[in-house]
Amino acid sequence: MLIVKIAVLFPELLGTYGDGGNGLVIAERSRRRGYDVDVTSVALGDDLPDADLYLLGGGEDGPQRLASDLLRRTSFARRVGDGAHVLAVCAGLQILGTTFSVEGDDEYEGLNVVDVVTRRGEHRSVGELCVRVEDETLVGFENHGGVTRLGDGVTALGTVLRGRGNDGALDGFTTSNVWATYAHGPVLALNPWFADRVIAGVLGVELEPLATAADRLYDERRLTLRV
Repeated sequence: MLIVKIAVLFPELLGTYGDGGNGLVIAERSRRRGYDVDVTSVALGDDLPDADLYLLGGGEDGPQRLASDLLRRTSFARRVGDGAHVLAVCAGLQILGTTFSVEGDDEYEGLNVVDVVTRRGEHRSVGELCVRVEDETLVGFENHGGVTRLGDGVTALGTVLRGRGNDGALDGFTTSNVWATYAHGPVLALNPWFADRVIAGVLGVELEPLATAADRLYDERRLTLRV
């Protein structure tokens, strides 16, 4: 049986907003479809395991910088380059880029997985974030002070309907094996369609529909937000 290997990276650094819950959502929705799932929490000092999907969450400036430093010493970037999948949220999104700014305007080296740069914005963005992603709407919360610019040829995850995301117009970015967004939540618990899109991408299959209470809650949230 195919085993889906999920690694939640440094939850003690990148777990401020409960984004580790994204791993639980992926695991449960995969298991309900008959797939076996192994979820590993990678703590400080642990070796980087082989995984089908790496999860990077949000965190404060100091922990974010430490997480980037630690991951640069591992084979993470090479594994992603070789096809391992990544879901990154907020701070996780920023460290995937070439550089990011924290603690004022100090600039730090990212993992250089995707050609994006994050600078400090004039104002912090806190509140609802709604993003149009192709024919779907992503809902969540944002809490960050960054402005992220995409390099030439980098595709945004979607267009901002409410909130700021990267820059007030676009949110996140996506490649053949990376999904990145500023939406916390955890975002997959709030957006079951997005969880299934990640699962389908990791497995390389078309998933059968799966009706759960999360779908009803998602619909109710969209109605409340009028998006």
